[in-house]
Amino acid sequence: MPDFKHFKLFKPYGYLSQFENNQTTRKNKKRLGELHNFPEGTMAIGRLDEDSEGLLFLTTDGQTSEIVRSKKIEKEYYVQVDGSITLDAIERLKSGVEIGIGGAKYLTKECHAFRLERQPDFPERSKKIRDDRHGPTSWVSITLTEGKFRQVKKMTAAIGFPTLRLVRIRIGNERLDDLQSGEVLELSCFSL
Repeated sequence: MPDFKHFKLFKPYGYLSQFENNQTTRKNKKRLGELHNFPEGTMAIGRLDEDSEGLLFLTTDGQTSEIVRSKKIEKEYYVQVDGSITLDAIERLKSGVEIGIGGAKYLTKECHAFRLERQPDFPERSKKIRDDRHGPTSWVSITLTEGKFRQVKKMTAAIGFPTLRLVRIRIGNERLDDLQSGEVLELSCFSL
């Protein structure tokens, strides 16, 4: 039986969720392999955009990758949005909003969402978001079982509250916990 390796990582802002340079990305982009000496064959399970942060699983086991990416596993995000998000906007998120995916209209599935009463205690981001002169911001928790391209950002934009910062805090039962930005933790298995 192969000896698979599993990791959880707090993906920092500014990193691509990949290891190799390919034709479609510029050479000066930062990649996950710069954060840790991962074994050969390690792959990211799912993705976080370059400007998104938070919990990312990595594994050498392709089967585990399929399980984690399935619609059975919840992914929770804390999202800082432009403006003071309203209860009506949160209800719209919960019931599904229309977004564009690959040039077609798509109605997102129902999800869990609520406004966070306190700003989460995340490490300062390497690139400042903006300052208070530009108006208020607020934080919302959004939990999905699907993961379309830039879905969370498209959802908050669709309700009139564009995303300023996005941090994935949970995949299944595995949480970001006290990991610091860029920190990698090897696991014996994922708690899903």
